[in-house]
Amino acid sequence: MSVDTETVKRVARLARIAIDDAEAGRTTGELNTILGFVEQLYEVDVTGVEPMTSVIPIALKMRQDAVTDGGKAEDIMANAPQTGENFFLVPKVVE
Repeated sequence: MSVDTETVKRVARLARIAIDDAEAGRTTGELNTILGFVEQLYEVDVTGVEPMTSVIPIALKMRQDAVTDGGKAEDIMANAPQTGENFFLVPKVVE
C-alpha cells in the first residue's frame, strides 16, 4: 500500500493541519516508508504464538473494592482560601 500527495493533503485537511506542497511531498515519502515497514510485519509467521500484552509476565495487584468518601475532606478544605459546608467557594464568573 502506498499513499500519494493528494491522500496526504486530504488527511492533513481532515486533521486540520496546514501543509504546503513541499511538506506534502516529503510527508508522502515518510508515510510510504512507514507503510512499507508495516507490510514487512505482515510477512512474519506468528502461528502458534500466543498474544501478549507485555514482554514480561505480570499480574495486576488487586485490592478490595470498597466505596468510601476518602475521609480527607477536612484536609483538602484546609488548603482552600474560602469554603462552606465542604465545598470550595469561588467568585461568580457568569453574570
